[in-house]
Amino acid sequence: MLSVDRIKPNGYTYPSLFKACGSKLESNSVWVKYGRALHTHVVKYLDPVECDEFVYASLISFYSKCGKFGVCKYLFGRVSRPDLGLWNCMLSACNNGVNDSGMSTDVLCLFSDMQKDLRVKPNEVSFVALINACGNLGAFSQGVWAHCYVVKNSLKVNWFVATALIDFYVNCGFLEFARKVFDELAKKDVFCYNAMIRGFATHGYGREALELFKEMRSEGLAPDDVTMVVVISACSHVGLVDEGCEFFYSMRERYGLDPKVEHYGCLVDLLGRAGRVNEAMEILQTMPMKPNAVLWRSLLGATRNHGNLEIAEIALDHLIELEPETSGNYVLLSNIYAHMSKWEGVKRVRRLMKDHGIDKVPGTSVLELGGVFHEFLTADKTHPQSHEIYLKIDEINRRLHEYGHTARTVEVLFDLEDEDREDALSYHSERLAIAFALVSYEPDSAIRIIKNLRVCVDCHDYTKLVSVIYKREIIVRDRNRFHHFRDGICSCLDYW
Repeated sequence: MLSVDRIKPNGYTYPSLFKACGSKLESNSVWVKYGRALHTHVVKYLDPVECDEFVYASLISFYSKCGKFGVCKYLFGRVSRPDLGLWNCMLSACNNGVNDSGMSTDVLCLFSDMQKDLRVKPNEVSFVALINACGNLGAFSQGVWAHCYVVKNSLKVNWFVATALIDFYVNCGFLEFARKVFDELAKKDVFCYNAMIRGFATHGYGREALELFKEMRSEGLAPDDVTMVVVISACSHVGLVDEGCEFFYSMRERYGLDPKVEHYGCLVDLLGRAGRVNEAMEILQTMPMKPNAVLWRSLLGATRNHGNLEIAEIALDHLIELEPETSGNYVLLSNIYAHMSKWEGVKRVRRLMKDHGIDKVPGTSVLELGGVFHEFLTADKTHPQSHEIYLKIDEINRRLHEYGHTARTVEVLFDLEDEDREDALSYHSERLAIAFALVSYEPDSAIRIIKNLRVCVDCHDYTKLVSVIYKREIIVRDRNRFHHFRDGICSCLDYW
């Protein structure tokens, strides 16, 4: 009889163990330690011949769930001839980090390298990662190419591919294309509905989102946690406060779902946008779990719009404790002081930033032309067409003045003269992007811009007027939502 102590694990043993560790990470981070100990065991005891693609794939999957993408890249680089499964594992690992635009770029580069490997042909899993990355970057040309490849090569547009495509078209500002993909699905799951409801919500079509939710329920599909987040968010974006509160407070009784921190965040946002800042503050003080930075920042943003300085200062105190190095929190409070002409408060916040060594994150705007991305920073003069762009800005400003536009300079650096403040506004990143598009795009074509920060009030007014004067549709995706400017009106109806 063979003694148990003589049985050794092999290449078939470890993948299951790493999968088990990875599945436990969300509920208990101590499993990171166990997974790393297992990795040590692999290095120490497993013969290099036995350490095949399956072992490396399980390692990469585990470390991606830990957020250790540098380790994933190192491990992938140790395999000389990865098979399709390992390529897909690495693509999926990078896809797990798509909130980081650098990781999304890695997905595109990795997919390009994969295409050079003639032994490997991408499948549906490969394209889910690629399409998700294109949506995160707003890489419309590359995403459309991926969609065409899937169709031409008869790959299956399953629920995973369809959801990725819906998210992609939503993120690139083509809501009608997203709806077409959605409608062409013979059978839809809850993830497809969630993606489409989110699309309507972020583009400002809250009532359409709620109608789609009703359709989903009529199909017999039970909402999940994500469904309730996107439904309450849809209410928030269009001011349906009573409806949003009803969804939140009926979650447990009607759908068997316990509200999580994300749902409380939506409720705070819903109340804050509507000016019910004291109620939003009460929610934060009484909710069963500790509020995170997202919730306090949402409250701070609400005080900015509705001028509650006392609560703004409380929110910033909590944010400094949770995120001491995030410049946007300080800038928000500084803007509130500026809006109320409390310049001593502005000085105090900026002195606080200086003491902590914090610099304001620069505003950037990106748009695509012919498959090439053009990025602009505020007052940027590095673009090859800068001379034409600045001439176009001068022309736009002249025409705006003819329309009676007066710049809202209150939130611009308070120590500048009024004329200098207006100049500073003139060169915000989205204005440079709009000018470039007017110079370079085909006449009458829509202008689509991705901005890393929230659109400022003056740029919002500016873009509405540009859409009238130049008869162009302008679609801006900022950090919170989409703004569709057409004929002097924005889809948000100035509620954002």
